Amino acid sequence: MRVGISIRTAFPTAEPTVGPRSVIAQARAARRAGLDVLTVGDHHGTGPTSYFQNVPTIGRLLAEWDSRPVGCLFIVPMWHPVLMAEQIGTLSAFAAGPFVVQTGVGDVRSESEAMGAPLSQRGRRIEEGLRIAQALLRGEEVRSEMWGVEHARVAPLPPRGVEWWIGATASAGIDRAARLGDCWYGNADLTPKTAAEVLDRYRQACARHGREPIRVPIRKDVVIAPSRAEAETTGDSLMAAGYRGFDRAAVAYGDPDSVAEQLVVYRELGFTDIMIRPMSMDPDAAARSVELAGEVRARLAIG
Repeated sequence: MRVGISIRTAFPTAEPTVGPRSVIAQARAARRAGLDVLTVGDHHGTGPTSYFQNVPTIGRLLAEWDSRPVGCLFIVPMWHPVLMAEQIGTLSAFAAGPFVVQTGVGDVRSESEAMGAPLSQRGRRIEEGLRIAQALLRGEEVRSEMWGVEHARVAPLPPRGVEWWIGATASAGIDRAARLGDCWYGNADLTPKTAAEVLDRYRQACARHGREPIRVPIRKDVVIAPSRAEAETTGDSLMAAGYRGFDRAAVAYGDPDSVAEQLVVYRELGFTDIMIRPMSMDPDAAARSVELAGEVRARLAIG
């Protein structure tokens, strides 16, 4: 089982240098820890919370990474597909290894409104956005009435191709992942029980479309500390404050041994990759969780 990182890029402070220092520290920790994949997320219109944007952030972090896979999330309905394809092509050309594009439809009304992308249109926008971006990155010329695109082509093209991880939970999204993605990307809010249910629906959709996923990744939010008691103090406090509305079974916290014990169930269900994300917004705690994730990775690789 591979263990990668979705770097935390949201910070509750307006101080502009705190976030970048933390993001770079997490990337350096991920490299030292031997994590397999490095990615960042995508949100928009988040003020006053500082959210460091995906494309420039990954561009900076390429200097901290090596030839292991790297990539970022695009909330596709909020992106013009030609611009998105150009960003992916450029980033993948600078990357020394495979490039991973994670996608989703988005579900935060304030963000959608800020970007002029109504939630009511997100299904149509992601379908057409993916169609256009994927065709452009294959080197094709594209037109789209929905987006007002005529005779579009982009360059550079990804020199090592692109992996498309499509995040979804609803049935339409699961079917989309089977049709248009290289794999489905399990949401962080899934518990072992709900992850098993959605994974079964995804496998059924793959069978209908005659597709075989290249991998089956899932994101898990974590607190990893040297001692189980320390991690539980932090984790319990975050959960008591309503952490993202998640069920306790959807997250993992403790020392490396106990976190591995909580995550191994996903390997047993058939997931091939776990993308960890630090739960704590404290920069030092986030970097430490990433550093210790290397020990979790070693434990999950056994058996």
